Amino acid sequence: MRNKLTEELAVCGLNAVLALGEYHPDTINRLFLRTDRLKTFSGVCRRLAQQKRPYKLCEDEELERICKTVHHQGVAAMIDEPVVAPLSLEELDFWADGGKTGLVLHSVENDHNLGAIARAAAFFDVHFVVLNENDSEARLTTSAYRVAEGAMEHLTVRKVGNTAAFLKDASKRLLVLGTDTRARQRVGDLGGIVKARRGRPGIALVLGNEETGLPQPVKDCCSCLLRIPGTGNIESLNVSQATALFLYHLFEL
Repeated sequence: MRNKLTEELAVCGLNAVLALGEYHPDTINRLFLRTDRLKTFSGVCRRLAQQKRPYKLCEDEELERICKTVHHQGVAAMIDEPVVAPLSLEELDFWADGGKTGLVLHSVENDHNLGAIARAAAFFDVHFVVLNENDSEARLTTSAYRVAEGAMEHLTVRKVGNTAAFLKDASKRLLVLGTDTRARQRVGDLGGIVKARRGRPGIALVLGNEETGLPQPVKDCCSCLLRIPGTGNIESLNVSQATALFLYHLFEL
């Protein structure tokens, strides 16, 4: 939940706050926790005390008010509201030259999906997650952090203004893989596609809206389009499920 007065965001959930305390402890402005979580977060509390930043023992009711959810798991950290910066040319060079894998999300439109996608991305060693700045729903919210289970601390999240224009330029440096439920090639073809490029290329996996998929201008900028084969009983998987399957295949190459 965003605090508009202090321009802070509540990060809640045991794993999300543990990861925050381990990897980016200096970003925690205040900590709220139940008594039963005190031992787990004793190190974080000591660090906050040394920095003269407050922590408070409280009950579930107060945590629910802070987080606007009952799924706080007994702890919440207040951080400055995240600002997603534009992807820089230097970062794109690092992505391409290092053979890194990144995700480009076009109109995912759901912060829960963003959190689940981030969790899969961190699990399979993705470095970048690129959002479209016009997607008003897929944002770094309390829900996204909680569903990500700590994954946000392992990812570089950036934004672009125009997905198609970005991919048109990025495709000169990256292997751009689009996802499409009607594509001719399957996810199992990834090995041959990647090996056809010299060395291990930097990869951008592009995912779109669950209902409408990727728009044609975005598809046109992809090196190839891939689908996950299934029974056809339903149209497609949830976008976070599809992300995990694609990333597993890339990780295994």
